[in-house]
Amino acid sequence: MAKDKTEKKGFFKEFKEFIARGNVLDMAVGIIVGGAFTAIITALVNGILTPLLQMIGVGSDGFGALQVVLNQAAYNANPETVTPIVLDFGIVISSIVTFLLTALMLFTIVYTVNHIHARAEKIKAKRAAQEAEEAPAEPQPEPEPVPPAPTTEELLTEIRDLLKAGKE
Repeated sequence: MAKDKTEKKGFFKEFKEFIARGNVLDMAVGIIVGGAFTAIITALVNGILTPLLQMIGVGSDGFGALQVVLNQAAYNANPETVTPIVLDFGIVISSIVTFLLTALMLFTIVYTVNHIHARAEKIKAKRAAQEAEEAPAEPQPEPEPVPPAPTTEELLTEIRDLLKAGKE
């Protein structure tokens, strides 16, 4: 039983941490903005595109000519008792158009924001580079002089002296 309580505490603790992150707030804002754009695009499709399609004769309700009644014969014989089965492709096409326009608008916004952020980063990098060029260079300490390497003659003389010392 104690194990279940610790698992629940862990779950709720993780949930609290998840909610406290900024990503959740960003996601919530995105959903709200997406819903608002969906409403705008739906109004655009229903209020402008559908009437334009009606004007050019696609159907009485825009995409309405794309309906198929599956049980037309039974419905014609007894319309009071038979409910027509209608496959309304017009609604599906209208929804697809709404989705594509919404996705296009949101992509445009995200693309613009990303482009602005990238441009701001370039400007920051350029300013940092300019400031680095303008800043006086700190004097570098001079390296300690390296003693010169012994010459070949000096090495041979040292070897000879060691050999003489070893024989004695």
